[in-house]
Amino acid sequence: MPSLPVVIVLAAGHGERFAASGGTVHKLEALLAGKPVLDHVLDAVRASGLPLHVVRPDALGPDAVNTGMGDSIAAGVRATADASGWLILPADLPLIRSETLRAIALAPPSAVTVPLYQGRRGHPVRFAAACGPELLRLKGNQGAAQVVRAQEAINSVAFVDIDDPGTVTDIDTLEDLRRAEVLLRQR
Repeated sequence: MPSLPVVIVLAAGHGERFAASGGTVHKLEALLAGKPVLDHVLDAVRASGLPLHVVRPDALGPDAVNTGMGDSIAAGVRATADASGWLILPADLPLIRSETLRAIALAPPSAVTVPLYQGRRGHPVRFAAACGPELLRLKGNQGAAQVVRAQEAINSVAFVDIDDPGTVTDIDTLEDLRRAEVLLRQR
């Protein structure tokens, strides 16, 4: 069996939209069903059995204030450079299921694998080790969209239908947190 990709949990964001919506703590510390948002994500990754690496603000250095998702992805890939690939998972997706993480990790090989929930692209996105050099060059707020587009241009992206609203339910505002609470109760 091939080695499993590392789940890189991106937990270095500033959470500005959450604060602007009235949040009084960082969005990853906000409570969802009595537990911080980040803990929900980490519990799902641990339950999946996949290797885990968390990118926190201190991994971005003293200039972390001027960094974005691209910098976080590059830091995570740099820290796990020997991985067979990566699942890039923003830390604000508390409803993600461990089964979903495994399904994306074990999907047929492709340079990039993108989960689709009811036709919407979600997370985590899986990148093969061959994408490592491109991921290491990421900077700023762009994230890995440019890497996905480059692979789409050469037909190296696979899309996997996933029945998990957690792939598209991120927490950016207090309203998002309330919506996630409702979805969690409906499970």
